[in-house]
Amino acid sequence: MNPSNPNPGNIDTESAPRDRAAINRENAQHSTGPRTADGKKRASLNALRHGLTGHTIVLPSEDLTAYQRHSQAFFDEYQPQGATETQLVQTLADTAWQLNRVPALEANLFSLGIADHSASIDADHPEAQTALAMAAAFLEHARAFNILSAHSHRLSRIFEKALKTLRELQADRRHNEKRDLDRAANLAEMNQLENQPYDPAKDGFVFSNDQIETFIQRRDRNLRAREASHYLFAARQ
Repeated sequence: MNPSNPNPGNIDTESAPRDRAAINRENAQHSTGPRTADGKKRASLNALRHGLTGHTIVLPSEDLTAYQRHSQAFFDEYQPQGATETQLVQTLADTAWQLNRVPALEANLFSLGIADHSASIDADHPEAQTALAMAAAFLEHARAFNILSAHSHRLSRIFEKALKTLRELQADRRHNEKRDLDRAANLAEMNQLENQPYDPAKDGFVFSNDQIETFIQRRDRNLRAREASHYLFAARQ
């Protein structure tokens, strides 16, 4: 064996994967997909299964712009802050998108079954014929319908868990923000009494002076509103 050539058959191992890839691409170009009725039916069912359990959020048949609007609506509603809240809101949007797909997948399964069985069912009324064809479709694709139902329940649990976690995180964040704003407002008012400028960053706060001033004004209005309410209540006694 020539030590300078560890491949005794003079096979170019570097180009072999590329050759196989080229062959695969060429074969794919010549492929016309399933040709028989059974083959097309299997392809349709595979597409449904992919839509049900696939990891791709937006399928080729779906509108990317519609998904982006759908996703943005969740971000507009929950206004996440930080990576964790953002991830949870994205989970809500993606899970809801997949859940909204379930009724269409179910309808497609029934449509496939109706197309397969309508000709073999003889009924006096079109409505009865469709109903019987749907029943036959359900029996034929019972496993697919069961998977669909289980997947829907799984997605619902994911959505509910993400929503619960997000609400808890945001409640904690807002509580901490209010506590810190209250402390910063007290320090700002103390500096104001001493005719000294206030720098929130020196006390470890991330708020701007405008945010602190807005909080002080809101807090003062709430205090005056409570005092007015107590005064009116006492006056009525």
